[in-house]
Amino acid sequence: MKKMFLFLIMASAFSCAKKVSQENATKTPEEPKKEVAVGGDSDAHGCKASAGYTWSALKKECIRIFEGTKLSHYDDGKTYTTASYVIFDGNKAELFLDTQKESIILERKSEGDSWVNGDWQLIPWKGYVLKKGEKILYTGQ
Repeated sequence: MKKMFLFLIMASAFSCAKKVSQENATKTPEEPKKEVAVGGDSDAHGCKASAGYTWSALKKECIRIFEGTKLSHYDDGKTYTTASYVIFDGNKAELFLDTQKESIILERKSEGDSWVNGDWQLIPWKGYVLKKGEKILYTGQ
């Protein structure tokens, strides 16, 4: 009985060792994982999006647009989860809209006038109203 028990232990150990070595032989070597540096997401201007910075063509520097004036979609009954912003510099305003890839720079002639660029018009009325053509798109404080 002892011999039979010893034989079973040896046979199972041998078959397990053979199975493990076959599994190791069929594994393909894994490629090294690429490490991504935190804060390594600078754009062409050196602005770090992960830190909330965006390039301002108006100010010629990296800015945090959420520190500007927030514009909300004009109440058309829809629910929106995005926000748009405007920053001011003298008689110019730069729009960062959720619907546009590039910012839009508007200009006004004098204090109290609206900022304009083509069809875009930012009107200082009860905060701000942004129109494109005759349609009100955004409002903000």
